[in-house]
Amino acid sequence: MEFSIKAASPEKLKSDCVAVPVFASGKLSPAAQELDRAAQGQLSRILKQGDLDPKPGSTLMLYGLPGVAAVRVLLVGFGKQQEVGAKEYRDGVRGAVRALADAGVGEAALYAIDVRVTQRNAEWATMHAATVALETTYRFERLKSKSKDDKKALQHLVLGVSGKQARGLDAALVRGIAIGEGVNFARDLGNLPPNICTPAYLAEQARDLGRSHKLKVSVLERRDMEKLGMGSLLSVSNGSRQPPKLITLEHRGGPKQQKPVVLVGKGITFDTGGISLKPAAEMDEMKYDMSGAGSVLGTMKAAAAMKLPLNVVGVIPTTENMPGGNATRPGDIVTSMSGQTIEILNTDAEGRLILCDALTYAERFEPAAVIDIATLTGACVIALGHVTSGLFANDDKLAHEVLAAGQTSWDRAWQMPAWEDYQEQLRSNFADMANIGGRPAGSITAACFLARFAKNFKWAHLDIAGTAWKSGREKGSTGRPVPLLTQFLMTRAGIK
Repeated sequence: MEFSIKAASPEKLKSDCVAVPVFASGKLSPAAQELDRAAQGQLSRILKQGDLDPKPGSTLMLYGLPGVAAVRVLLVGFGKQQEVGAKEYRDGVRGAVRALADAGVGEAALYAIDVRVTQRNAEWATMHAATVALETTYRFERLKSKSKDDKKALQHLVLGVSGKQARGLDAALVRGIAIGEGVNFARDLGNLPPNICTPAYLAEQARDLGRSHKLKVSVLERRDMEKLGMGSLLSVSNGSRQPPKLITLEHRGGPKQQKPVVLVGKGITFDTGGISLKPAAEMDEMKYDMSGAGSVLGTMKAAAAMKLPLNVVGVIPTTENMPGGNATRPGDIVTSMSGQTIEILNTDAEGRLILCDALTYAERFEPAAVIDIATLTGACVIALGHVTSGLFANDDKLAHEVLAAGQTSWDRAWQMPAWEDYQEQLRSNFADMANIGGRPAGSITAACFLARFAKNFKWAHLDIAGTAWKSGREKGSTGRPVPLLTQFLMTRAGIK
Protein backbone atom coordinates (compact mmCIF):
# COMPACT_ATOMS: atom_id res chain seq x y z
CA MET A 1 0.00 0.00 0.00
CA GLU A 2 1.20 3.51 -0.81
CA PHE A 3 0.67 6.48 1.51
CA SER A 4 0.77 10.23 1.10
CA ILE A 5 -0.12 13.30 3.16
CA LYS A 6 -2.25 15.97 1.58
CA ALA A 7 -3.55 19.28 2.85
CA ALA A 8 -6.83 19.65 0.98
CA SER A 9 -10.49 20.37 1.68
CA PRO A 10 -12.24 16.98 1.88
CA GLU A 11 -15.21 18.07 -0.29
CA LYS A 12 -12.86 19.01 -3.15
CA LEU A 13 -10.71 15.88 -3.07
CA LYS A 14 -11.39 13.61 -6.02
CA SER A 15 -11.16 10.09 -4.68
CA ASP A 16 -12.92 6.74 -4.61
CA CYS A 17 -13.84 7.53 -1.01
CA VAL A 18 -13.29 10.19 1.65
CA ALA A 19 -13.41 8.90 5.25
CA VAL A 20 -14.11 11.40 8.05
CA PRO A 21 -14.40 10.95 11.83
CA VAL A 22 -17.61 11.59 13.75
CA PHE A 23 -18.14 11.47 17.48
CA ALA A 24 -20.84 10.56 19.98
CA SER A 25 -23.99 12.72 20.06
CA GLY A 26 -23.58 13.48 16.36
CA LYS A 27 -20.58 15.76 16.80
CA LEU A 28 -18.56 16.22 13.63
CA SER A 29 -14.79 16.41 13.20
CA PRO A 30 -13.43 19.46 11.33
CA ALA A 31 -13.26 17.46 8.09
CA ALA A 32 -16.79 16.16 8.57
CA GLN A 33 -18.01 19.72 9.20
CA GLU A 34 -16.56 20.83 5.85
CA LEU A 35 -18.36 17.97 4.08
CA ASP A 36 -21.56 18.80 5.91
CA ARG A 37 -21.41 22.43 4.77
CA ALA A 38 -20.76 21.37 1.17
CA ALA A 39 -23.67 18.90 1.33
CA GLN A 40 -25.95 21.53 2.91
CA GLY A 41 -26.34 19.71 6.24
CA GLN A 42 -27.00 16.23 4.89
CA LEU A 43 -24.42 14.59 7.14
CA SER A 44 -26.03 16.08 10.24
CA ARG A 45 -29.46 14.90 9.11
CA ILE A 46 -28.21 11.36 8.53
CA LEU A 47 -26.55 11.21 11.94
CA LYS A 48 -29.72 12.41 13.66
CA GLN A 49 -31.48 9.35 12.27
CA GLY A 50 -29.19 7.15 14.41
CA ASP A 51 -27.84 4.98 11.58
CA LEU A 52 -24.26 5.15 12.89
CA ASP A 53 -23.17 3.69 16.20
CA PRO A 54 -20.62 6.22 17.53
CA LYS A 55 -18.36 3.59 19.14
CA PRO A 56 -14.78 3.63 17.83
CA GLY A 57 -14.43 1.73 14.58
CA SER A 58 -18.07 1.74 13.52
CA THR A 59 -18.72 2.94 9.97
CA LEU A 60 -21.45 4.08 7.60
CA MET A 61 -20.88 4.33 3.83
CA LEU A 62 -22.69 7.05 1.88
CA TYR A 63 -22.92 7.41 -1.90
CA GLY A 64 -23.46 10.39 -4.17
CA LEU A 65 -23.33 13.06 -1.48
CA PRO A 66 -24.17 16.44 -3.11
CA GLY A 67 -21.39 18.99 -3.23
CA VAL A 68 -18.67 16.38 -2.64
CA ALA A 69 -16.18 15.38 -5.34
CA ALA A 70 -15.50 11.88 -3.94
CA VAL A 71 -17.59 8.95 -5.15
CA ARG A 72 -18.23 7.78 -1.60
CA VAL A 73 -18.12 9.25 1.90
CA LEU A 74 -17.34 6.99 4.84
CA LEU A 75 -18.41 8.14 8.31
CA VAL A 76 -16.23 6.63 11.03
CA GLY A 77 -17.06 6.54 14.73
CA PHE A 78 -14.32 7.64 17.13
CA GLY A 79 -16.30 7.61 20.40
CA LYS A 80 -16.68 10.64 22.66
CA GLN A 81 -14.77 13.65 21.33
CA GLN A 82 -13.13 14.54 24.66
CA GLU A 83 -12.21 10.92 25.45
CA VAL A 84 -10.30 9.80 22.36
CA GLY A 85 -7.24 7.99 23.66
CA ALA A 86 -4.74 5.74 21.89
CA LYS A 87 -7.11 2.77 21.81
CA GLU A 88 -10.07 4.76 20.49
CA TYR A 89 -7.97 6.40 17.79
CA ARG A 90 -6.43 3.14 16.63
CA ASP A 91 -9.83 1.42 16.66
CA GLY A 92 -11.27 4.24 14.56
CA VAL A 93 -8.49 4.04 11.98
CA ARG A 94 -8.75 0.23 11.93
CA GLY A 95 -12.51 0.36 11.38
CA ALA A 96 -12.13 2.88 8.56
CA VAL A 97 -9.45 0.91 6.73
CA ARG A 98 -11.36 -2.35 7.14
CA ALA A 99 -14.51 -0.78 5.70
CA LEU A 100 -12.57 0.66 2.77
CA ALA A 101 -10.97 -2.72 2.07
CA ASP A 102 -14.29 -4.56 2.38
CA ALA A 103 -15.88 -2.14 -0.11
CA GLY A 104 -13.13 -2.80 -2.65
CA VAL A 105 -11.97 0.82 -2.63
CA GLY A 106 -8.65 1.18 -4.45
CA GLU A 107 -7.79 4.75 -3.43
CA ALA A 108 -9.12 6.72 -0.47
CA ALA A 109 -8.50 9.70 1.78
CA LEU A 110 -8.71 9.40 5.56
CA TYR A 111 -9.00 12.57 7.68
CA ALA A 112 -8.00 11.08 11.03
CA ILE A 113 -4.88 13.09 11.88
CA ASP A 114 -7.00 16.12 12.83
CA VAL A 115 -8.59 14.11 15.67
CA ARG A 116 -7.28 15.27 19.03
CA VAL A 117 -5.90 12.26 20.88
CA THR A 118 -5.31 12.58 24.63
CA GLN A 119 -1.62 13.32 25.39
CA ARG A 120 -0.62 12.64 21.75
CA ASN A 121 0.36 14.93 18.89
CA ALA A 122 -0.10 14.93 15.13
CA GLU A 123 3.18 13.05 14.58
CA TRP A 124 1.96 10.22 16.79
CA ALA A 125 -1.41 10.18 14.99
CA THR A 126 0.30 10.06 11.58
CA MET A 127 2.65 7.26 12.57
CA HIS A 128 -0.11 5.13 14.05
CA ALA A 129 -2.48 5.73 11.13
CA ALA A 130 0.08 4.22 8.75
CA THR A 131 1.00 1.34 11.05
CA VAL A 132 -2.61 0.40 11.78
CA ALA A 133 -3.54 0.62 8.09
CA LEU A 134 -0.76 -1.80 7.14
CA GLU A 135 -1.66 -4.18 9.96
CA THR A 136 -5.37 -4.10 9.02
CA THR A 137 -4.88 -4.84 5.34
CA TYR A 138 -2.43 -7.69 6.01
CA ARG A 139 -3.36 -11.05 4.50
CA PHE A 140 -1.39 -14.29 4.47
CA GLU A 141 -2.50 -16.19 1.39
CA ARG A 142 0.75 -17.05 -0.36
CA LEU A 143 0.27 -20.79 0.19
CA LYS A 144 -3.33 -20.94 -1.07
CA SER A 145 -3.84 -22.13 -4.64
CA LYS A 146 -6.55 -19.51 -5.12
CA SER A 147 -7.37 -16.36 -3.20
CA LYS A 148 -10.95 -16.21 -1.95
CA ASP A 149 -10.94 -12.41 -2.01
CA ASP A 150 -11.67 -11.07 -5.49
CA LYS A 151 -12.14 -7.49 -4.32
CA LYS A 152 -9.77 -4.76 -5.44
CA ALA A 153 -7.15 -4.11 -2.78
CA LEU A 154 -6.73 -0.73 -1.10
CA GLN A 155 -3.63 0.49 -2.92
CA HIS A 156 -3.27 4.16 -1.94
CA LEU A 157 -4.29 5.86 1.28
CA VAL A 158 -4.11 9.65 1.49
CA LEU A 159 -3.86 11.00 5.03
CA GLY A 160 -5.75 14.26 4.82
CA VAL A 161 -4.85 17.13 7.17
CA SER A 162 -5.42 20.81 7.63
CA GLY A 163 -2.74 23.07 6.11
CA LYS A 164 -0.96 23.96 9.37
CA GLN A 165 -0.69 20.36 10.59
CA ALA A 166 0.73 19.05 7.32
CA ARG A 167 4.16 20.52 8.05
CA GLY A 168 6.70 18.11 9.52
CA LEU A 169 4.60 14.96 9.24
CA ASP A 170 6.56 13.25 6.45
CA ALA A 171 9.11 11.80 8.86
CA ALA A 172 6.35 10.44 11.09
CA LEU A 173 4.73 8.79 8.08
CA VAL A 174 8.03 7.12 7.13
CA ARG A 175 8.37 5.77 10.67
CA GLY A 176 4.79 4.50 10.71
CA ILE A 177 5.29 2.67 7.42
CA ALA A 178 8.57 1.18 8.65
CA ILE A 179 6.92 -0.15 11.82
CA GLY A 180 3.94 -1.54 9.91
CA GLU A 181 6.16 -3.30 7.41
CA GLY A 182 8.33 -4.66 10.23
CA VAL A 183 5.23 -6.01 11.98
CA ASN A 184 3.97 -7.67 8.81
CA PHE A 185 7.40 -9.17 8.09
CA ALA A 186 7.34 -10.78 11.55
CA ARG A 187 3.78 -11.99 10.91
CA ASP A 188 4.80 -13.59 7.64
CA LEU A 189 7.58 -15.51 9.35
CA GLY A 190 5.27 -16.65 12.14
CA ASN A 191 2.47 -17.73 9.81
CA LEU A 192 4.72 -19.82 7.58
CA PRO A 193 4.48 -23.56 8.26
CA PRO A 194 7.38 -25.21 10.10
CA ASN A 195 8.34 -27.30 7.08
CA ILE A 196 9.23 -24.01 5.34
CA CYS A 197 10.27 -21.74 8.20
CA THR A 198 13.20 -23.79 9.49
CA PRO A 199 16.34 -22.46 11.21
CA ALA A 200 18.05 -22.39 7.81
CA TYR A 201 15.14 -20.38 6.37
CA LEU A 202 15.40 -17.81 9.17
CA ALA A 203 19.12 -17.52 8.48
CA GLU A 204 18.45 -16.93 4.77
CA GLN A 205 15.81 -14.31 5.59
CA ALA A 206 18.35 -12.55 7.80
CA ARG A 207 20.88 -12.58 4.97
CA ASP A 208 18.29 -11.19 2.54
CA LEU A 209 17.47 -8.46 5.06
CA GLY A 210 21.15 -7.68 5.39
CA ARG A 211 21.51 -7.26 1.63
CA SER A 212 18.38 -5.11 1.22
CA HIS A 213 18.84 -2.93 4.33
CA LYS A 214 22.64 -2.78 4.63
CA LEU A 215 22.92 -4.82 7.82
CA LYS A 216 25.95 -6.87 8.78
CA VAL A 217 24.81 -10.50 9.13
CA SER A 218 26.66 -13.55 10.40
CA VAL A 219 25.42 -17.11 10.97
CA LEU A 220 27.13 -19.59 13.30
CA GLU A 221 26.77 -23.30 12.52
CA ARG A 222 26.77 -26.25 14.91
CA ARG A 223 30.56 -26.64 14.81
CA ASP A 224 30.97 -22.94 15.68
CA MET A 225 28.65 -23.30 18.65
CA GLU A 226 30.47 -26.41 19.80
CA LYS A 227 33.75 -24.46 19.81
CA LEU A 228 32.09 -21.72 21.89
CA GLY A 229 30.80 -24.29 24.39
CA MET A 230 27.10 -23.67 23.79
CA GLY A 231 26.08 -27.00 25.30
CA SER A 232 22.74 -25.72 26.51
CA LEU A 233 21.57 -24.44 23.11
CA LEU A 234 22.88 -27.52 21.30
CA SER A 235 21.11 -29.87 23.72
CA VAL A 236 17.77 -28.63 22.40
CA SER A 237 18.75 -29.33 18.79
CA ASN A 238 19.85 -32.92 19.40
CA GLY A 239 16.57 -34.55 18.42
CA SER A 240 16.16 -32.63 15.15
CA ARG A 241 17.54 -33.26 11.68
CA GLN A 242 17.42 -29.50 11.05
CA PRO A 243 20.80 -27.94 11.90
CA PRO A 244 20.70 -25.15 14.51
CA LYS A 245 21.83 -21.62 13.72
CA LEU A 246 22.93 -18.61 15.73
CA ILE A 247 22.15 -15.51 13.68
CA THR A 248 23.41 -12.00 14.35
CA LEU A 249 22.40 -8.81 12.56
CA GLU A 250 24.07 -5.45 13.16
CA HIS A 251 22.65 -2.01 12.39
CA ARG A 252 25.43 0.54 12.95
CA GLY A 253 23.64 3.86 12.76
CA GLY A 254 25.24 5.51 15.78
CA PRO A 255 28.78 6.61 16.56
CA LYS A 256 31.40 3.87 16.37
CA GLN A 257 32.12 4.06 20.10
CA GLN A 258 28.42 3.91 21.07
CA LYS A 259 27.49 0.72 22.92
CA PRO A 260 24.67 -1.11 21.11
CA VAL A 261 21.25 -2.20 22.26
CA VAL A 262 21.12 -5.99 21.80
CA LEU A 263 17.83 -7.76 21.04
CA VAL A 264 17.81 -11.53 21.60
CA GLY A 265 14.92 -13.48 20.05
CA LYS A 266 13.92 -17.06 20.79
CA GLY A 267 13.79 -18.98 17.51
CA ILE A 268 12.26 -22.41 18.13
CA THR A 269 10.83 -23.01 14.65
CA PHE A 270 8.76 -25.91 15.94
CA ASP A 271 8.33 -27.11 19.49
CA THR A 272 7.04 -30.63 20.11
CA GLY A 273 8.25 -30.45 23.69
CA GLY A 274 10.96 -32.98 22.89
CA ILE A 275 10.91 -36.12 25.06
CA SER A 276 8.52 -34.23 27.39
CA LEU A 277 6.04 -34.36 24.51
CA LYS A 278 3.22 -31.81 24.34
CA PRO A 279 -0.45 -32.86 23.98
CA ALA A 280 -1.60 -33.15 20.37
CA ALA A 281 -4.33 -30.50 20.65
CA GLU A 282 -3.18 -27.19 19.16
CA MET A 283 0.40 -28.41 18.77
CA ASP A 284 0.30 -26.92 15.26
CA GLU A 285 0.49 -23.51 16.94
CA MET A 286 3.99 -24.34 18.12
CA LYS A 287 5.21 -23.03 14.78
CA TYR A 288 4.77 -19.65 16.50
CA ASP A 289 7.48 -20.53 19.03
CA MET A 290 9.92 -18.57 16.85
CA SER A 291 7.94 -15.35 17.32
CA GLY A 292 10.71 -13.81 19.42
CA ALA A 293 13.09 -14.34 16.52
CA GLY A 294 10.51 -12.95 14.09
CA SER A 295 10.07 -9.83 16.22
CA VAL A 296 13.84 -9.22 16.23
CA LEU A 297 13.98 -9.52 12.44
CA GLY A 298 10.95 -7.23 12.06
CA THR A 299 12.44 -4.67 14.43
CA MET A 300 15.82 -4.73 12.68
CA LYS A 301 14.01 -4.19 9.37
CA ALA A 302 12.13 -1.19 10.82
CA ALA A 303 15.23 0.32 12.45
CA ALA A 304 17.21 0.05 9.23
CA ALA A 305 14.36 1.47 7.13
CA MET A 306 14.21 4.50 9.46
CA LYS A 307 18.00 4.79 9.40
CA LEU A 308 17.92 5.12 13.18
CA PRO A 309 21.00 6.94 14.52
CA LEU A 310 21.64 4.11 16.97
CA ASN A 311 23.71 0.93 17.13
CA VAL A 312 21.47 -2.14 17.36
CA VAL A 313 22.40 -5.82 17.31
CA GLY A 314 19.96 -8.69 16.86
CA VAL A 315 20.92 -12.15 18.15
CA ILE A 316 18.73 -15.12 17.19
CA PRO A 317 19.37 -18.64 18.52
CA THR A 318 17.24 -20.96 16.40
CA THR A 319 16.53 -24.69 16.29
CA GLU A 320 13.68 -27.18 16.38
CA ASN A 321 12.78 -29.08 19.57
CA MET A 322 12.02 -32.63 18.45
CA PRO A 323 11.93 -36.11 20.01
CA GLY A 324 14.36 -38.66 18.59
CA GLY A 325 16.98 -41.25 19.40
CA ASN A 326 19.55 -38.54 20.05
CA ALA A 327 17.20 -36.13 21.83
CA THR A 328 18.05 -34.72 25.23
CA ARG A 329 16.37 -36.63 28.09
CA PRO A 330 14.89 -35.39 31.36
CA GLY A 331 17.68 -35.84 33.86
CA ASP A 332 20.49 -34.93 31.47
CA ILE A 333 22.97 -32.32 32.64
CA VAL A 334 24.49 -29.88 30.16
CA THR A 335 27.12 -27.16 30.40
CA SER A 336 26.19 -23.71 29.12
CA MET A 337 28.53 -21.28 27.37
CA SER A 338 28.88 -19.42 30.68
CA GLY A 339 30.26 -22.59 32.31
CA GLN A 340 27.20 -23.03 34.52
CA THR A 341 25.67 -26.50 34.52
CA ILE A 342 21.96 -27.18 34.05
CA GLU A 343 19.91 -30.23 35.03
CA ILE A 344 17.19 -30.61 32.43
CA LEU A 345 14.08 -31.78 34.27
CA ASN A 346 11.68 -30.96 31.43
CA THR A 347 12.70 -30.80 27.77
CA ASP A 348 9.66 -28.64 27.03
CA ALA A 349 11.31 -25.81 28.97
CA GLU A 350 13.69 -25.42 26.05
CA GLY A 351 13.42 -21.72 25.25
CA ARG A 352 15.46 -20.71 28.27
CA LEU A 353 18.10 -23.27 27.28
CA ILE A 354 18.79 -21.60 23.94
CA LEU A 355 18.39 -18.07 25.29
CA CYS A 356 20.89 -18.50 28.11
CA ASP A 357 23.74 -19.23 25.69
CA ALA A 358 22.61 -16.38 23.43
CA LEU A 359 22.66 -14.00 26.42
CA THR A 360 26.22 -15.06 27.22
CA TYR A 361 27.14 -14.58 23.55
CA ALA A 362 25.64 -11.07 23.65
CA GLU A 363 28.29 -9.98 26.17
CA ARG A 364 30.89 -9.75 23.39
CA PHE A 365 29.07 -6.72 21.97
CA GLU A 366 29.56 -4.79 25.24
CA PRO A 367 25.86 -3.85 25.22
CA ALA A 368 24.27 -0.74 26.66
CA ALA A 369 21.24 -2.93 27.32
CA VAL A 370 19.94 -6.36 26.34
CA ILE A 371 16.29 -7.25 25.79
CA ASP A 372 15.33 -10.83 25.12
CA ILE A 373 11.98 -11.69 23.57
CA ALA A 374 10.43 -15.14 23.86
CA THR A 375 7.22 -17.11 23.77
CA LEU A 376 8.54 -18.59 26.97
CA THR A 377 5.82 -19.80 29.34
CA GLY A 378 2.18 -20.81 29.36
CA ALA A 379 2.19 -19.49 32.91
CA CYS A 380 2.47 -15.95 31.53
CA VAL A 381 -0.72 -16.52 29.52
CA ILE A 382 -2.50 -17.58 32.71
CA ALA A 383 -1.19 -14.53 34.55
CA LEU A 384 -1.76 -11.82 31.92
CA GLY A 385 -3.97 -13.33 29.20
CA HIS A 386 -3.59 -12.11 25.64
CA VAL A 387 -3.61 -8.35 26.25
CA THR A 388 -0.17 -7.51 27.57
CA SER A 389 3.30 -9.05 27.46
CA GLY A 390 5.14 -9.92 30.66
CA LEU A 391 8.20 -7.82 31.51
CA PHE A 392 11.03 -8.76 33.84
CA ALA A 393 14.23 -6.78 34.36
CA ASN A 394 17.34 -6.45 36.51
CA ASP A 395 17.39 -2.65 36.08
CA ASP A 396 14.47 -0.39 37.03
CA LYS A 397 15.38 2.41 34.62
CA LEU A 398 15.46 -0.01 31.69
CA ALA A 399 12.15 -1.51 32.79
CA HIS A 400 10.55 1.94 32.87
CA GLU A 401 11.87 2.66 29.36
CA VAL A 402 10.32 -0.55 28.04
CA LEU A 403 7.00 0.13 29.77
CA ALA A 404 6.91 3.68 28.39
CA ALA A 405 7.65 2.41 24.87
CA GLY A 406 4.77 -0.03 25.24
CA GLN A 407 2.37 2.76 26.18
CA THR A 408 3.47 5.02 23.33
CA SER A 409 3.28 2.23 20.74
CA TRP A 410 0.12 0.77 22.33
CA ASP A 411 1.95 -2.59 22.42
CA ARG A 412 1.88 -2.77 26.17
CA ALA A 413 3.85 -4.75 28.75
CA TRP A 414 3.35 -5.30 32.49
CA GLN A 415 6.26 -5.63 34.89
CA MET A 416 6.42 -8.70 37.09
CA PRO A 417 8.92 -9.51 39.86
CA ALA A 418 12.19 -11.36 39.30
CA TRP A 419 13.21 -11.32 42.95
CA GLU A 420 16.02 -13.41 44.38
CA ASP A 421 13.45 -15.15 46.59
CA TYR A 422 12.28 -17.21 43.61
CA GLN A 423 15.75 -18.56 42.77
CA GLU A 424 15.44 -21.29 45.40
CA GLN A 425 12.87 -23.03 43.18
CA LEU A 426 15.61 -23.66 40.60
CA ARG A 427 17.82 -25.55 43.06
CA SER A 428 19.27 -28.83 41.79
CA ASN A 429 20.98 -31.59 43.79
CA PHE A 430 23.23 -32.47 40.86
CA ALA A 431 23.93 -29.28 38.85
CA ASP A 432 24.21 -25.52 39.34
CA MET A 433 20.52 -25.19 38.58
CA ALA A 434 17.47 -26.97 37.21
CA ASN A 435 15.75 -25.71 34.08
CA ILE A 436 12.31 -25.55 35.75
CA GLY A 437 11.08 -24.43 39.15
CA GLY A 438 7.76 -26.23 39.41
CA ARG A 439 4.23 -24.97 38.76
CA PRO A 440 4.16 -21.99 41.15
CA ALA A 441 5.22 -18.70 39.50
CA GLY A 442 6.27 -20.46 36.31
CA SER A 443 6.89 -17.33 34.25
CA ILE A 444 8.85 -15.76 37.13
CA THR A 445 11.16 -18.73 37.68
CA ALA A 446 11.79 -18.87 33.91
CA ALA A 447 12.87 -15.23 34.04
CA CYS A 448 14.97 -15.92 37.14
CA PHE A 449 16.73 -18.70 35.23
CA LEU A 450 17.65 -16.23 32.46
CA ALA A 451 18.71 -13.63 35.02
CA ARG A 452 21.57 -15.91 36.05
CA PHE A 453 23.08 -15.35 32.59
CA ALA A 454 22.48 -11.60 32.48
CA LYS A 455 24.41 -10.39 35.51
CA ASN A 456 27.02 -8.50 33.49
CA PHE A 457 24.67 -6.07 31.73
CA LYS A 458 21.37 -4.26 32.03
CA TRP A 459 18.75 -6.78 30.95
CA ALA A 460 15.02 -7.01 30.31
CA HIS A 461 12.98 -10.05 29.33
CA LEU A 462 9.66 -9.96 27.46
CA ASP A 463 7.48 -13.07 27.74
CA ILE A 464 5.19 -12.83 24.71
CA ALA A 465 3.53 -16.26 24.98
CA GLY A 466 0.11 -14.62 25.27
CA THR A 467 0.54 -11.84 22.72
CA ALA A 468 2.59 -13.22 19.81
CA TRP A 469 -0.32 -14.92 18.05
CA LYS A 470 -4.08 -15.40 18.09
CA SER A 471 -5.90 -18.73 18.17
CA GLY A 472 -9.28 -19.81 16.86
CA ARG A 473 -11.02 -18.33 13.85
CA GLU A 474 -8.59 -15.37 13.72
CA LYS A 475 -5.54 -17.61 14.12
CA GLY A 476 -2.35 -15.93 13.05
CA SER A 477 0.73 -14.06 14.13
CA THR A 478 0.27 -10.57 15.61
CA GLY A 479 3.82 -9.32 14.95
CA ARG A 480 4.08 -8.14 18.55
CA PRO A 481 6.22 -6.77 20.12
CA VAL A 482 7.79 -5.13 17.03
CA PRO A 483 6.00 -1.79 17.76
CA LEU A 484 7.21 -1.76 21.38
CA LEU A 485 10.79 -2.65 20.48
CA THR A 486 10.95 -0.14 17.64
CA GLN A 487 9.55 2.63 19.83
CA PHE A 488 12.11 1.75 22.50
CA LEU A 489 14.90 2.13 19.94
CA MET A 490 13.42 5.37 18.59
CA THR A 491 13.38 6.86 22.08
CA ARG A 492 16.94 5.71 22.67
CA ALA A 493 17.87 7.40 19.37
CA GLY A 494 16.38 10.68 20.58
CA ILE A 495 13.25 10.67 18.40
CA LYS A 496 10.43 12.20 20.38
